[in-house]
Amino acid sequence: MKVFVTGASGFIGSAVVKELLSAGHQVIGLARSVTSAKAINDAGAEVLIGDLEDLDILKQGARLADGIIHTAFYHDFTQFAKAVEIDRNAIEAMGEVLAGTNKPLVVTAGILGLSLIDGNVTEESVVLNTSRVSEATALALAEKGINASVIRLAPSVHDRGDKGFVAFIIAQAKKNGVSAYPGDGKNHWPAVHRLDAAKAFRLALEKAKIGAIYNVVGDHEIELKKIAEVIGEQLNLPVVSLSGDELAKHFEWLGGFISFDSPATSFKTQEHLGWTPVQPGLLDDMQQNYF
Repeated sequence: MKVFVTGASGFIGSAVVKELLSAGHQVIGLARSVTSAKAINDAGAEVLIGDLEDLDILKQGARLADGIIHTAFYHDFTQFAKAVEIDRNAIEAMGEVLAGTNKPLVVTAGILGLSLIDGNVTEESVVLNTSRVSEATALALAEKGINASVIRLAPSVHDRGDKGFVAFIIAQAKKNGVSAYPGDGKNHWPAVHRLDAAKAFRLALEKAKIGAIYNVVGDHEIELKKIAEVIGEQLNLPVVSLSGDELAKHFEWLGGFISFDSPATSFKTQEHLGWTPVQPGLLDDMQQNYF
């Protein structure tokens, strides 16, 4: 299968490209810069120059491919409304090209802030407290008969080179001289290793089911206090509880997310995809690769 991958040179997308190529697929990777293009080409994939705001290029990639994996996102959280609109337009543009075909479109979404069912975010949980529209946009396409499905990623997709939430939490600890957690620290985040996530993307593409939702988590629940304790131990910093204005000041843009309690399960995902996470968990990975 020839697969069009957005975000193909990114932290997650590059692992997806490698996973696809290893499984015998061909890949066309979207590149917005010369540096990105070289990374994609060096990985063994074709390159399509453009970005998420170039809808004609996205449509071209969709036409050239037998399937699409959409991992790109405009990661400027100071302009989140803009990022959301870019994402919506990109998904709809690619979906438009797939109308009348059975080509799969796998869209990336997130788990934080979703409703809990019997204490966990399950595949049946609905979007409540998130302003990101990736999942809703993909499911709206599925209702029109387009072969769209959703990968819900854990908030921490971890591995060496991570520049996401956990890396930012570590940076804030260094900046402020304390390793902080919200309140009593007993709110939970799930996590998944980048290589496990890449395999889930490939399997979702290969076993495409219209409107399917997959929870891609390895660690089902990690207390935020545990993450702070690892950081404090590794950096020799005091571990402190923060709330209110102090919490918002310490975590800056992440302050709106850090207190979410989102333990999650992936039982149906594992059963449907035949997917089992096998890589190290977040806390072990942090100790080995983050400091």
